[in-house]
Amino acid sequence: MDALGSLLNGPRAQAPMMLRMVMRSPWSVRIEDTAPLTVVAVTRGSSVLTYDNGTSHHVRPGDVALIRGTHPYTIGDAEGTDWVARIDAHGDCYDPTGTHSVADDMCFGVRSWGNTPDDSDAAAIMLIGTYSSGEVSERLLNALDRITLVPMADHPLISLMDDEIVRDSPAQEAVLNRLLDLLLITGLRQSMEGGHLRATQWYRAHSDPVVGQALRLLHNSVDKPWTVGTLAAAAGVSRAVMARRFADLVGEPPMAYLTHWRLSVAADLLADHDRSLSSIARQVGYSSPFAFSAAFKRHRGLSPAAFRAQATTDRLAARPEAAQTT
Repeated sequence: MDALGSLLNGPRAQAPMMLRMVMRSPWSVRIEDTAPLTVVAVTRGSSVLTYDNGTSHHVRPGDVALIRGTHPYTIGDAEGTDWVARIDAHGDCYDPTGTHSVADDMCFGVRSWGNTPDDSDAAAIMLIGTYSSGEVSERLLNALDRITLVPMADHPLISLMDDEIVRDSPAQEAVLNRLLDLLLITGLRQSMEGGHLRATQWYRAHSDPVVGQALRLLHNSVDKPWTVGTLAAAAGVSRAVMARRFADLVGEPPMAYLTHWRLSVAADLLADHDRSLSSIARQVGYSSPFAFSAAFKRHRGLSPAAFRAQATTDRLAARPEAAQTT
């Protein structure tokens, strides 16, 4: 598996919030949701996304916006337009005062939401999907800026998603989950190839015949007791060449990269409460739960058990309805 494949391998969209937003001008929506990653595909109209610090981004037809983290923002047809709705930290929809729910008033049809039920009256149409905590790896999130705009005009994935999102058919959620993953992967790959993400350095390093092979070995067999020497032998170069070339192309030494990758994989695995710490430790290459816990706490500041508990608390706080199935 290559670097990008490994980056995206693991928890994926399971039950994301997905909707088709249809807005008549003038419009503006305040977003305070705490989803770690939101994917927005614009199929009609231009919008302006503005953060609280005044930074704004123009999102144009055909753009896919990858919006990371918990930074509140406003999106609308122009800066300064009065809000028509406010989405709070729990994903609930209120009027601009935050006192009256407008969720029912703004919902129409299957997964459709906005201030007009008529596409012909709409100035902007967007397809939106949000990932919950634990569904996207932390290493992927760390590769993203607060917002990444990817031009994808006329991409068949967007038209397919536009058709599917309003359907009410058996297994429709599973179809939409996979389409959302594909849209995310495609957007990430295009951004990395264009050099627009922090992950670009190690992504491009994958094409190097020596370092690329080392990366594939580390990603495919994270549980093995790798050393710089064994990586060098597998790639057919000296230890010194491997150490120097890896650090130059990836930006960190091979063993530091391996440690970070192991702990990123472990963080994703901790989202599965059926997995014991012993099994996770073995899967990511640690000889004992104690060694794994010590490394995890040293790099993350929390023990694996505390990290798992915190991730669960964050997930339930961001999506209260998840408490019903936990």
